[in-house]
Amino acid sequence: MLDATLETLDVARLGAYQWRRLRALLDEIYGVPGNPFWRAGWARAGVTGADDVKTWEDFQRLPCSTKRDLVDDQAAHPPFGTNLTYPLERYVRVHQTSGTTGTPLRWLDTQASWEWWAHCWRFVLAGAGLGPSDRIYFPLSFGLFIGFWAGFEGARALGALAIPGGGADSLARLHAMQALGTTALVCTPSYALHLAETARERGIDVAALPVRVTVHAGEPGAGIAAVRARLEAAWGARAFDHAGMTEMGAYGYECAAQAGLHVNESEFIVEVLDPETGTSAREGELVLTNLGRLGSPVIRYRTGDRVRLAETPCACGRTFRRLEGGILGRLDDMLIVRGVNVFPSAVEGIVRRFAAVDEFQIEVFRTGELDEARVLVEIGSGDAAAVCAALQEALRAGLGLRLPVTPAPTRSLPRFELKARRVVRR
Repeated sequence: MLDATLETLDVARLGAYQWRRLRALLDEIYGVPGNPFWRAGWARAGVTGADDVKTWEDFQRLPCSTKRDLVDDQAAHPPFGTNLTYPLERYVRVHQTSGTTGTPLRWLDTQASWEWWAHCWRFVLAGAGLGPSDRIYFPLSFGLFIGFWAGFEGARALGALAIPGGGADSLARLHAMQALGTTALVCTPSYALHLAETARERGIDVAALPVRVTVHAGEPGAGIAAVRARLEAAWGARAFDHAGMTEMGAYGYECAAQAGLHVNESEFIVEVLDPETGTSAREGELVLTNLGRLGSPVIRYRTGDRVRLAETPCACGRTFRRLEGGILGRLDDMLIVRGVNVFPSAVEGIVRRFAAVDEFQIEVFRTGELDEARVLVEIGSGDAAAVCAALQEALRAGLGLRLPVTPAPTRSLPRFELKARRVVRR
């Protein structure tokens, strides 16, 4: 379902809409009591009031922010830091990041900003073709991690039946999906593959379930062609990618054309910058500003995600810009193996072409002055030696690097409900 009011705005009208939202955000930051985090940071750059930001050029001169800035602020002012526009009494929810990239961040939301989260997730679910008639299953623990809490609220806002799957193991979740006639599944790609693996072991045919759509976040997996193909083969359903961050919001989603992630430009300002020079680029680091989270905004935030902007219009009719291939990888998870740059997402894209591989792990270790790596794989079927040899050759051809591939015992590698951590340093 397409929101013709917002998702088809031309460049000029979209820019004007964003500017009005940005001005409202700046007025809150410099209002009473205001937001001490942004006021102090911008004061060091010579910005002392909302009137100092009169044009888009002024906005682009504001200093970029980073996760380190936010982590340091919370360490100096525990537990929530100073990125709070309102008194604590206005905030009704607390969540935190998963911590896969370092120290977890705690984040507060007001009632209004929590409803904004649900609004953003409506775009994600509607972009995947979901609506009020769907029954959407969320197999997660409902802990402090925000992502699928907000997705659950988005399903409710969409008018769909939102089904919680907390407090259950994988088999119980599969039985619940069968009993409740689930039509959509929302989880990490790793956990969707794990559920399918569990179903296969227990003789359950997940492709026979009424699930027609799966929506994935937390990892780049669903944006990788080989992973998507594996998800769709396992579930007999279309797999859709999504991107979001605890501190930022649910900003990226796929449409039926599946030609990359649309950035929800009605709620986020998107920039792509060369990570070395800080200048605008087609491919580089994704920098985002959220416009609807007034109580704890994030402005010109360097996400650490490597992306590439699409240059052609999308067949779906949306005018929001697209990230070709979704999130291509993390700038900070790049491995340097014998002098060669290797992104774990690129390794996964090759590994997932091999249907015989159930799970994998990248093991990094030091030899002399250089990092070395090998890939451990669980082989579900076939000749393990032959599969390892073929995968090793595919990695060599795809990466230009020889990575030894070693079989691991069945069920010896970890499975993940949230973000998968497949790089291990020895």
